[in-house]
Amino acid sequence: MFLRKVVQSGFSGVRNVSGRGGQVLSAAAARKQYSQAQQQGSTVASIRPETSTAKTLMDIGTRRIFNEDHDIFRQSVRRFFQEEVVPHHKEWEKAGQVSRELWEKAGEQGLLGVMIPEEHGGIGGDTFSAAITWEEQMYSNCTGPGFALHSDIVMPYIVNYGSKEQIERFIPSMTAGKHIGAIAMTEPGAGSDLQGVRTYAKKDGSDWILNGNKVFITNGWMADVVVVVTVTNREAKTAAHGISLLLVENGMKGFQKGRKLEKIGLKAQDTAELFFEDVRLPASALLGELNKGFYYLMNELPQERLFIADMAISSCEFMFEETRNYVLQRKAFGKTIAHFQVCSVPSTHSSRVRA
Repeated sequence: MFLRKVVQSGFSGVRNVSGRGGQVLSAAAARKQYSQAQQQGSTVASIRPETSTAKTLMDIGTRRIFNEDHDIFRQSVRRFFQEEVVPHHKEWEKAGQVSRELWEKAGEQGLLGVMIPEEHGGIGGDTFSAAITWEEQMYSNCTGPGFALHSDIVMPYIVNYGSKEQIERFIPSMTAGKHIGAIAMTEPGAGSDLQGVRTYAKKDGSDWILNGNKVFITNGWMADVVVVVTVTNREAKTAAHGISLLLVENGMKGFQKGRKLEKIGLKAQDTAELFFEDVRLPASALLGELNKGFYYLMNELPQERLFIADMAISSCEFMFEETRNYVLQRKAFGKTIAHFQVCSVPSTHSSRVRA
């Protein structure tokens, strides 16, 4: 639904926006009507401008897929990142991780588990509300907090496939930011090809004995609970038929976290190696059905790709606005460099990226 609405809004025209009665307004007319509505203290949903017709690409109150409630939520999220994240981000980049205090503050603000139903301990918001948290993080230019992976990748696995006991044990504390989640898929010899996973869990009575290692795991260093992708049936007709998901908790004997990996970017986002050496797990650690893990991954990965795409676009919008501000202020040869053709033409095309 989210993608369909985005696509439909895009087809309405890069330089136009719908007004009352469905008529198409020019960009200038859309800006004028929206400006008048703002001056009158009202927000008219029918004339919400698309980003290509707004004053800046990061304006609140744009895009017809959002409404006034979303705008209020966006203001709250933007304030949180500006007050609680931006002032500390350089310090966290040196440390290679954000603080646990930040996670708990995010939980208090209702920024974690946004799409998780209230009956399961989440916030109960829609996809658009979750998208606002993705976008506003990118608008703050702070990549450290791994909120999106925690909330919109890890938590859905537990809610969609977990038992009642697993949901009650983890989801409320993850929504509160007291438990941080990670998912361990990538291995030194298996990345995009999940059927190449070598981590193996064998049965020992009713327990599982887990051995293997994972690499490039976001939230790995700070994680309290990890969804581990592992082989549980080496005799399956295909690798996909022998993969399961296990919940491994921090502090379990044999579960070790390696060093925080140094990266060329995302420096405040903790990324770690994880090692499992004869980790004994109870039967209750199995997430969902045995040997169904690959199918669960295929069901959930599209949402991961969606938020990565939205965050990438939002990051581009932030960078465009930073560039525009610079070229409007920087002077050369007696005028701002925005007046030179080499700057003005690319900027015009770049402003249409969201539409």
